[in-house]
Amino acid sequence: FVLNSIACAPVRPPASPSPAVTTESTCRHRPAPSVSSMSCKTPLTKALIYGGKTGWIGGKMAALLEEGGVKVVLAESRIENRADVAKELDAVKPSHVFMAAGITGRPNIDWCEDHKPETIRTNVIGTLNLADLCNDRNIHCTIYATGCIFKYDDAHPLGSGVGFTEEDAPNFDESFYSQTKGYMEPMLKCYPNCMILRVRMPISDDLIHRNFITKIVKYERVVNIPNSMTVLYEMLPASLAMAKEGLTGVYNFCNPGVISHNECLDLYTKYIDPTYTYKNFTLEEQSKVLKAGRSNNELDSTKLMRDMPEGIVIHDIKTAVELCMQRMQKNLTKEMGPLPDSLPKEVRKN
Repeated sequence: FVLNSIACAPVRPPASPSPAVTTESTCRHRPAPSVSSMSCKTPLTKALIYGGKTGWIGGKMAALLEEGGVKVVLAESRIENRADVAKELDAVKPSHVFMAAGITGRPNIDWCEDHKPETIRTNVIGTLNLADLCNDRNIHCTIYATGCIFKYDDAHPLGSGVGFTEEDAPNFDESFYSQTKGYMEPMLKCYPNCMILRVRMPISDDLIHRNFITKIVKYERVVNIPNSMTVLYEMLPASLAMAKEGLTGVYNFCNPGVISHNECLDLYTKYIDPTYTYKNFTLEEQSKVLKAGRSNNELDSTKLMRDMPEGIVIHDIKTAVELCMQRMQKNLTKEMGPLPDSLPKEVRKN
């Protein structure tokens, strides 16, 4: 990526505010940051969420914030329309912005290969608009980005336990979706108000179509590769705690460790549908049926766990997915009745 050469000098924090002023934003450098980052702590009183009306993660964050007593406003403006975003920010005057809008394509990221201008307009121009406008107004902005900008390589071999850190430059450009995200990250690092969270293969405790588990359950065949993944039940509350602390910079936003597709499906079989079966195929075979490549990688969780606010519990990915399947079992049984007979047809193969 050409833009990986962008280097941002650490931003000098403002002078400490007077002790008498308790509502001012307080920014301080975090000790020994692994990338240029700061902590910009402002009381979280009003959240403006982009992608909250129709988006999956945005909707979950809206519910989570409301449960915590925070006033939530779901953004009306589209992030690619800079003037509209500026007007909305000035009207709402949020203490924090949560950015979960973006284009991933329907039914999957292959859509982006044939819709490149639309993908750029939202994933690049729109995201930069929001980051820039929030920075102008000294508003903390949490951006739910992606970790699908890496692939295993000689320095980070499959199965080695050596993960990509927040300092590593993207090395995966086999899909246009990942290219746009790889372009964005080095630019977003230049904004001292932004916290950029590298989400990967997000998993929830239901059968919503965006859930990574739901996706692979429907596939005829799956590759079997260990990957870093994000269990939303644990990680979204963590992102809220991080935003409250005013953390900024890039974070690998995944549960520690890796889990394979087969391990996920085995847990699905154990807790949800004991009649479910699946077949594997190779990456070479997969490439013949996909328009764009898919990222497989392990992300290092050291920085995330080091900076995680006190009281937040993050399990390793294998434990987190098993706990997720247990919750899913309870949720689906309550909603649909005894499993697996009550499951929707699209996830039943037998």
